[in-house]
Amino acid sequence: MKSLGRNAQGARLERIRASPRWAGEQFRNLHPILPGLRDPTASMPTLSEFICGGERRVPPQSLPSMNPLDTWSRSPGSGLRVTWLGHSTLLIEIDGLRVLTDPVWGKRASPSQLAGPKRFQPVPVALRALPPVDLVLVSHDHYDHLDYPTIRALAGRDVPFVTSLGVGAHLEFWGVRPECIVELDWWESHRLPNTGLTVTATPSQHFSGRGLKNRNATLWSSLVMRSPRHAVFFSGDTGLTTEYTTIRERLGPFDLVMLEVGGFHPSWGDMHLGPVHALDALALLGGGPFLPIHWGTFSLAMHAWDQPAEVLLELGPKAGAQLVMPRLGEPVEPTRAPSAQPWWRVVDTPVPRRTADTSAAITLPKAMPWPLD
Repeated sequence: MKSLGRNAQGARLERIRASPRWAGEQFRNLHPILPGLRDPTASMPTLSEFICGGERRVPPQSLPSMNPLDTWSRSPGSGLRVTWLGHSTLLIEIDGLRVLTDPVWGKRASPSQLAGPKRFQPVPVALRALPPVDLVLVSHDHYDHLDYPTIRALAGRDVPFVTSLGVGAHLEFWGVRPECIVELDWWESHRLPNTGLTVTATPSQHFSGRGLKNRNATLWSSLVMRSPRHAVFFSGDTGLTTEYTTIRERLGPFDLVMLEVGGFHPSWGDMHLGPVHALDALALLGGGPFLPIHWGTFSLAMHAWDQPAEVLLELGPKAGAQLVMPRLGEPVEPTRAPSAQPWWRVVDTPVPRRTADTSAAITLPKAMPWPLD
């Protein structure tokens, strides 16, 4: 099945094996799991529970959305604007450039379009209607972040890609020209030619793989975009790690922080943030306008579809967070974003805000107690 992708070979594989993060024939997370992230009493959900378990896993109808094309035709006054297109797909306009993150227009987060987690929210704009993009970022190779039909369509545009080590093998297999692919290890940077935009791959706490035999064969990363005027942080998928302190020290402060908040389960709390730990991560990154991502599109955990947003709406202001929570397809400039409103409630009555939240706040050290490498 071509959607499974291709494993790295040759020079690409040699570069992977030279990474400090490569050990025992796979990539690994460098830091120990922080206490309190994984609930020792929680068991992994079974396949039947994942497919049929939980309540209110999807909304009863499509969520409100906007067509952003008219707004995209005008430059943002501040030089920085972001449009959330669903899950972890965003169009970031930064000082005259358009950057697309983890583009997923496919119907399912799966190797097959006949089975697997199905999109319950359409993308606000068709892929063919997307304006010219200057750069595509891919954080890692999971299906809800790296989508075969979407990449096949984007390959015809000859747009440059920046991604994590090893992921380029999938992109090339699907038709992206090798000269359009840049793969980064953590703390490596790429400057987009003839622009002032630099992308740096930074640590995250996660895993990778598209099949049974290639688990952790490619790297996972968060990504920082920096132009002469702005700096933006994109988490990809991650659990909470004090490496975020180092990211802030090396590359912050940030004019926009995008952190994953959905797809959380207590048994894999070390690999995903959830809304509570996203606020912890925001604090480690030094704050800044916070746009929550990785929710509102696919049902990838047992919690209610709106639980991440409801928990953030309650706890965010208490934590001093500046929440940026636009409707799908609504372009917003972080410096001019209105206060967060529960626009998603129009389709359903939400669950009690804290009932479904199984994550718990933990006490973090002020500084990292171990070296980065």
